[in-house]
Amino acid sequence: MECGNIGAEAFLKSILLSIIYSMSDALKNREVIVEMVPMGQVMRVSAMDTATLTEIIISGPVNSPQALLQSNALKRLEYVLRKKGIIG
Repeated sequence: MECGNIGAEAFLKSILLSIIYSMSDALKNREVIVEMVPMGQVMRVSAMDTATLTEIIISGPVNSPQALLQSNALKRLEYVLRKKGIIG
């Protein structure tokens, strides 16, 4: 990922804020790690709930908006945690 003209700290802060805003109420009080890795034309996005070590992985086009990929990963993680009965 390239941060363009903004500083690295501001770039990371904007990523963190976009992750927080895209989290649902069910995930608000949980620690979630989101990782995005470009692999050619595909962006690999993983999200892990640190309390249960539950991890999901999704992929999408590398040129997709970062917030959309993060949001989709968090929705998938929430789905998996609900299916396992970890969250209500």
